[in-house]
Amino acid sequence: MKIIHYIGLVLLLLATFQSCKKDETQARLASTDAVKPATLTLDKTNLTLSKANANDTVLHLRMIQPDFGFQAAVSNVLQFGLKGDNFKTVKEVVIPNGRSAMGFTGYELNSYLLSLGVPTGTASEFDVRLKSSINTKIAAVFSALASLKAVPYASTSYLYVPGAYQGWDPATAESIVSPTSNGIYTGIISFPEANSEFKLTTERNWANSYGQTATGKIAYNGGDNIKAPRAGNLEIEVNTTANTITFKDHSWGIIGSATPKGWDTDTDMKYDNANQLWKLRVNLTAGAIKFRKNHDWGTNFGGANGNLVAGGADIAVANAGTYDIVLDLNANTYTLTKK
Repeated sequence: MKIIHYIGLVLLLLATFQSCKKDETQARLASTDAVKPATLTLDKTNLTLSKANANDTVLHLRMIQPDFGFQAAVSNVLQFGLKGDNFKTVKEVVIPNGRSAMGFTGYELNSYLLSLGVPTGTASEFDVRLKSSINTKIAAVFSALASLKAVPYASTSYLYVPGAYQGWDPATAESIVSPTSNGIYTGIISFPEANSEFKLTTERNWANSYGQTATGKIAYNGGDNIKAPRAGNLEIEVNTTANTITFKDHSWGIIGSATPKGWDTDTDMKYDNANQLWKLRVNLTAGAIKFRKNHDWGTNFGGANGNLVAGGADIAVANAGTYDIVLDLNANTYTLTKK
């Protein structure tokens, strides 16, 4: 009887195990086969953007959340792409959790569209969709395409660079600029030491920022502090479409018998990104100076009477004293102002 009892128990356990396997299979099927993508609606399909409507809300979207077949926290990202390009080049905008509607100002929308490389002053066509995901193990789903036709305008946009080099204050941080709002920003920052940390903000506050997720990669409202690879004047290029950041040496300094370090070593200047000028306050003696790029004679300027000459004669300093020096490479001029 005990043997029969044990056999019955084993058979019961096998039946229960098989039942559980079937239930597990059904749960997996429900999580994949019953997925319904989000529904996206735009309130306009044709827009002319301009500085006049830059601060106005020019486009509203409404969405119905996707259904993955079970309860889960969903992340939604709005994607803009060139019409018919299958989102090979894409600008992504994160939709805050729980939102079913959202509006964009003319300035915001203009920046998103210009980041795709379209011309200004003429109409371009775009595909817009929602990308919805719950985790990396389950494939993202996409809404049906919405069409948008828009005329962007030429504009300049900025990112700000608060960090350890200036006390982590966005209000006084250096800026980097995108002259055409195409998502590519450049600027030159002077870092006092290697691995000096900073972030990138879209305004002069901490509301939204970019951090580093890997070497050369950044994320909007994510990631850790970004680190400068070395000390000195570094040219930063940020691409907010590709979410990348690169660094390269870019410095100008003075060298010569009038400078604190003579003809042996440059005294570095600091770049004013807002006005695109190199500046330096320094004590000079009577003698001569020249301007050099990246501590090398390959690119240098001399001159006279405030005018720069590539490879030109030494610039004379008649009297010792404290000087404010300004180098304007756009106008090809310099000034030496004795304090």
